[in-house]
Amino acid sequence: MEAAAAAAAPPVYRTYRRRWLVLFATCALSCSNAMCWLTFAPVADQTARYFHISMDQVNWLSMVYLVVGIPFGFGSTWILDTLGLRTSLILSSWLNLAGCIVQLLSVAFFVPKDSWKFPLLMLGQTFGAFAQPLVLFAPTKLAALWFPEQQRATANMISSMANPLGILFANILSPLLMKEPSSMPVLLGVYIVPAVIASLLTTFGIREKVPPTPPSAGAANSTSEPFFTGMKMLLKNKAYVILMICFGGGIGVFTSFSALLQQIVCVRGYSNSFAGICGALFIVFGILGAFLLGLYVDKTRNFMETTKINFCFTALACIGFALVSRMQGQAFLLALVCSLFGFFGFSIYPVGMELGVECSYPVGEATSAGLIFVSGQLQGALIILLLPALAQPVTGDGSACQIGVGATLDWTIPTLVMAALCSLEACCFALFFHTEYKRVSAEDYGEESSLLDGGATE
Repeated sequence: MEAAAAAAAPPVYRTYRRRWLVLFATCALSCSNAMCWLTFAPVADQTARYFHISMDQVNWLSMVYLVVGIPFGFGSTWILDTLGLRTSLILSSWLNLAGCIVQLLSVAFFVPKDSWKFPLLMLGQTFGAFAQPLVLFAPTKLAALWFPEQQRATANMISSMANPLGILFANILSPLLMKEPSSMPVLLGVYIVPAVIASLLTTFGIREKVPPTPPSAGAANSTSEPFFTGMKMLLKNKAYVILMICFGGGIGVFTSFSALLQQIVCVRGYSNSFAGICGALFIVFGILGAFLLGLYVDKTRNFMETTKINFCFTALACIGFALVSRMQGQAFLLALVCSLFGFFGFSIYPVGMELGVECSYPVGEATSAGLIFVSGQLQGALIILLLPALAQPVTGDGSACQIGVGATLDWTIPTLVMAALCSLEACCFALFFHTEYKRVSAEDYGEESSLLDGGATE
């Protein structure tokens, strides 16, 4: 009788205060990894002079994250959905810290400058690249496992925006710490501190794979489909495939923008410090937009409508950047366009991840987010390879670039191509993407069934 009563009882859901510690540890790790990723992009010219390398080699310091993320992204989704969030985050934190240590060794006094410094630096970046997908795929999983449904989009927004926050810190700190090429050891020494903190937080702060009691019906079934079965389901899901291609393309555009911003604007006479300010505004307004949109979506559940509208505004802002970045002496206008680009573009990032879960449920959250990121990494790598190839050598007195190896480049054609790609992705997404909210429907049905049985969830 007691067993029958227990089986008939409605499910009980519970939240735990330590979910905020798990969220904070994830944010610290994601922020540190993003700082390591774009350490050198805001000071690309100084990096080229210190290591005596070309600008193409400097770009590879950023692009290695994309190249490694493509094949390892599949492994990361398997680790997250099979071994769990805790294992994934701890492994990511150790790899991230190892990368920072190797980077610091690359500028040690006992390492020969020409023969070992740059290979060691690239090795450190590669360790960080392996760490990236393990933490970047985590926000939807974290939100689903630890947070109730009315807090999911907000939790996803907070953990997702930690990565852009790291990019913000890189854009501010790198130009401040590296006024001259000789300051490279100081720069890398500062960047290792967040990696140590993140490693300690994840290793000792996250004690459980999942909470003892799930916070929602969706959490109770967050990995109901086996990994390979889920992959097949995603590739047969028309709505998800459109989201994966279009939203992945948006991620690729944002990745290339972050990596190449300094090189694009310095040729028009803008300093590294101003490029860092533009990158910072890009992130700050992006975080603000994501915060506002996350709160709105948590209340309304209008995932699809808000994503489409903001994607279109993002394309318009990208076109504005392509036009304004051609002008000299327009610092205010350039800063304004970068702010709008971030505000509209970054705001759809966490909502788009939630939308991927909604259209693919009951596939595991890490699997659905992972394929979108692999698409973004692949498209980002192709864009970063394409844009410098389209840039033309330029001569003139207006450039503020301080490049030790190679010619100064005019980025007019590459920025117009970037704007065209962003516009194409936005139009395709707005016209062709349609889906039902499968997870929301399943949870609403579960709550309704519980009420009909005479009980309610807690």
